[in-house]
Amino acid sequence: MYQQRSIMEQQYIPFLTEAYQRGYAMRYEGKPDAPEMKTHYFKVREDLPRVQRVLGFLQGIAAAGQCGSLLDVGSGRGVFLFPLLRDFPQMEVTSIDILPHRVELLQYVRDGGVTNLHPLLADICTWDAPDKSFDVVTMLEVMEHIPDTQAVVHNAVRLARNYIVVSVPSKPDDNPEHIHLFSNTDLERLFLSNGCKSVKFMSVTNHRIMTAYV
Repeated sequence: MYQQRSIMEQQYIPFLTEAYQRGYAMRYEGKPDAPEMKTHYFKVREDLPRVQRVLGFLQGIAAAGQCGSLLDVGSGRGVFLFPLLRDFPQMEVTSIDILPHRVELLQYVRDGGVTNLHPLLADICTWDAPDKSFDVVTMLEVMEHIPDTQAVVHNAVRLARNYIVVSVPSKPDDNPEHIHLFSNTDLERLFLSNGCKSVKFMSVTNHRIMTAYV
């Protein structure tokens, strides 16, 4: 048992993997048609540079008491969300996605014990949560996918109390799902015109990161 746990701790984020396994068992234990478990999402990997930069920013504002709750838009496969939960295990994190299977996987994690994670099936463009519901809204590698840019920015600003953090590609690529390529000027105009007080930019290879103060 000790050896198995040691392997788990080396290869996976233990508390997330174990919560997922518990939540999965609650749903599927004893059912012959259970789908395959997807523990590979929780493997330990080096954080992507853009994720490292955003986590570093959040560490700073959390220390100042400005990041007790966070909305992550389009959490997808958890490339940012799982390192966030790893580094901020007490933070109240709401995750929204438009894909049911993504939300279902996160629901297993919540059901298995990570009760500060709140996964929801929702579209940021139309979600009607109350104004100023979250200290921080993160949208990493999301805006380039959404046709209605004005709607996503308007709602993100409406929902945030303190900051919005965005990352987008900085160069053209061959992903057919990327329908926008934003410049710093584009992002600054969008967020200031929707009510943000100021914006700042950081760069990592092939990406731009913007922090907007609400």
